[in-house]
Amino acid sequence: MKILLLVTSFNSLTQAIYTKLKDDEHQVSVIFSISEKQMKADVQAFSPELILSPFLKTFIPPEIYSNYPTYIFHPGPKGDRGPNSLEYALQSHTKKWGVVLLRANEEYDGGEIVAFDDFDVRSTYKASLYRQEVVKASLRTLEMFFENPQQIQQILNPIHKRFTSQMRAINWLEDSMQTIVDKINFSDSFPGVLDEIEGLKCYLYGVHIEDKLRGKVKQILAKRDGAICLGTIDGAVWISHLKEPHRFKLPATYVLKERLSGVKEDRLSLIFDKSYQTFYEISVEKKDNVAYLCFNFHNGAMSAEQCIRLKYAFEYLKEESEVIVLVGGMDFFSNGIHLNILEDSQKQGEDGWSNINAMNDLIKSILEADEVITVASLGRNAGAGGVFMALACDYVIAKESVVLNPHYKTLGLSGSEYHTYTLPKRVGKVMSNKLLNDALPISVKYAQNIGMIDAVYKEDTYYENLHTFATKKYDEEYIWNKQEELERNQQKMQMCKKEELEIMYPEFWEAASKFHNLRHEFVYKICAQDTPQRLKGVGDA
Repeated sequence: MKILLLVTSFNSLTQAIYTKLKDDEHQVSVIFSISEKQMKADVQAFSPELILSPFLKTFIPPEIYSNYPTYIFHPGPKGDRGPNSLEYALQSHTKKWGVVLLRANEEYDGGEIVAFDDFDVRSTYKASLYRQEVVKASLRTLEMFFENPQQIQQILNPIHKRFTSQMRAINWLEDSMQTIVDKINFSDSFPGVLDEIEGLKCYLYGVHIEDKLRGKVKQILAKRDGAICLGTIDGAVWISHLKEPHRFKLPATYVLKERLSGVKEDRLSLIFDKSYQTFYEISVEKKDNVAYLCFNFHNGAMSAEQCIRLKYAFEYLKEESEVIVLVGGMDFFSNGIHLNILEDSQKQGEDGWSNINAMNDLIKSILEADEVITVASLGRNAGAGGVFMALACDYVIAKESVVLNPHYKTLGLSGSEYHTYTLPKRVGKVMSNKLLNDALPISVKYAQNIGMIDAVYKEDTYYENLHTFATKKYDEEYIWNKQEELERNQQKMQMCKKEELEIMYPEFWEAASKFHNLRHEFVYKICAQDTPQRLKGVGDA
């Protein structure tokens, strides 16, 4: 079928729907809703049999939905209408929520429901609920629509009001620790909670309960790995990221800088007591002969300092484990280097170079781990250098519905992370070049079919299957063969890295590099003025 995705941006939900449709061999094109005139022209040019809108912030012109079957995904159950649906779900602590697929018409979220699915509401922040539960429910809804479309009248309840900054605001002298957590969670990742810290107006993100540290209300009690700990009337919370108005998100310590003079760094060891709640990025879980290395970096971005810490953790585990599983974080496995920190830097070339070399040092450590078995667990989405970090492992396992972006060029980079060694080794040179040049998301199902990853497991039994897989993989003969292969390929590996970095050097250091402008647009979330050509599926078989 010829299907058009009419969207505001190519976000995680849109990419999940896109890859699912591609796997099912539909002809798929994407257009951005930039203006009414442009939408009409692009729709007419593609002439779709079906239009789906997984993520759309504008109204669809009647000339489109009257002439083409057009359906909108709404992140709310039957009867829910209007903006900020997930905020209302989290604010009310509802236990069940849902996704409906509606026929577009003149009523705001008022069209006929053709498919729906419900999900349990996890205690988390809004973006995490969207990236996981909403995405999975939307995929199930899409399947139901194709298999057995319904005709259910939408309940035309009043459209709920848009959330205001006053509804999100924290009253530090009255709000409990849990209330503060709730307000930041239902505002994260957009727009955040506007507040003032040490005289600086900023939005708050990434909240975590602290069970041990105590102090005065709103006093900065400690800092850790870029986060700050603030006292509340009944406890304390960590805030991992801040954003000044008209700027972009950064680790809290990067924003507050000299305002943190005298605040101590409260470090945690790699193996620490998890019987209480606190903030941490890197942790280890051990089960049988397997060490699970978790690295919950915000939005999957990895700074030079985070790469170094993760490398130290990996090196430590190599000495006492048979199998190491790289787990990634709660919402992403990894998305490679930290673009926001580079955009903030006064020495962008130097800090970018430092970041990519730190990433390479980490991946070199994984590649050369010749006395352990390494497994990458792609239980969450991964992009750019994060994908190629996974490919440095002996085995790569993924959860169904995960989306991968194995490319760099949308940011004007050629990339490193030993990708010219690990990717062709798995998929061949022709497919490797296609993935890098197409610069499109792929499903893990497709990745398995081309030999890029080793196994895909279902959502419900993923972690049980992962553990079974990992425990059975340690084998002395495999280790011997691995050591011999590393010895044979050592020179090739280093040559690949050398050639990658030679190409990347001007991309970081030269003022005319496209990377600087594309990174700026990405970090500041500047809206595209046209749909990227790579997303337009005209002529795509």
